[in-house]
Amino acid sequence: MIEVAHRTEDFPPAERFERWREWMGSTHAPVDLSSEHAADYHARIRILRLGAVTVWPSTLQPLLSRRTAKLIRRADPETYNLTLVLEGTAGASWNRQEAEYGPYDLHSQSSSQPCTVQVGRPGQTVRCVGVEIPKDLLALPRKSADRATGRPLSARKGVGALLAGFVTGLIADTAGYRAADGPRLGAVLADLASALFAHSLDAGRSLSPEAHRRTLTLSIRAFINRNLQNPNLTPQTVAAAHQISTSYLYRLFQDEDVTVGALIRHQRLERARQDLADPAQYEIPVRDLAARWGFTHHSAFTRAFRSAYGTSPSDYREAMRPPR
Repeated sequence: MIEVAHRTEDFPPAERFERWREWMGSTHAPVDLSSEHAADYHARIRILRLGAVTVWPSTLQPLLSRRTAKLIRRADPETYNLTLVLEGTAGASWNRQEAEYGPYDLHSQSSSQPCTVQVGRPGQTVRCVGVEIPKDLLALPRKSADRATGRPLSARKGVGALLAGFVTGLIADTAGYRAADGPRLGAVLADLASALFAHSLDAGRSLSPEAHRRTLTLSIRAFINRNLQNPNLTPQTVAAAHQISTSYLYRLFQDEDVTVGALIRHQRLERARQDLADPAQYEIPVRDLAARWGFTHHSAFTRAFRSAYGTSPSDYREAMRPPR
């Protein structure tokens, strides 16, 4: 885990808001920021990098944040962003829609969609936690995730409460975490966000056959991500866990961009690739890393890895090592 902290109080009053703008521009997708407190802006932020996932708890005075179409054309990191309000209020507007957020509400948005966010009201100090997840890490199709953004999400119950509890526990004390824990914690956050988005897609809807099919498919994807380390994870065991036939499982994924078996293999290879590139795990034998992600035969893992990435696992690890 990599953690960096910034405080505007460390700079002269006239420089503080510009420093905040610089930090936000370099840490997140480009946004246009303004504030009535710009002459002497008070804010603090911690940036926790959990592999590809970023968590940033912050305390700040009110400001207005605009993510415009022009800024999106300039740079789009292709992320989904969740903001958990802990203290104070916030409001957002996008696509002619508006929403207000209070403590333990969650705001979600896509870096590819224009959005305006008003953080705080006059006289307020706002505490919040942002989570940024690359779109490719969510265990559900992108079109489904896009539909979920902007929907009302509560962190007081259900999956939202699970996500909020995980995030607040994570930021409370990071001293006990090792560098190798970061990507694993990021994977857990991506799974929780996937489950929250999947849950919100069916909120308030009757379970039509199409809704049931979609929910089941999302549940299967999340199940696969949670069980990649199980060497017995196969299309047959996935079907059995969801009380459906294997043939019906295959039909569910006919409209997906990958078969169930290929999805399992790809996710396992990707997790193994991340571990091979992790400096904290350079001393762990390749065979053991492969076994961790369900590859029981080392030769089969090597062939699959070479086919997917064009190099052997050992050569990939050596190429990722920093110069001695």
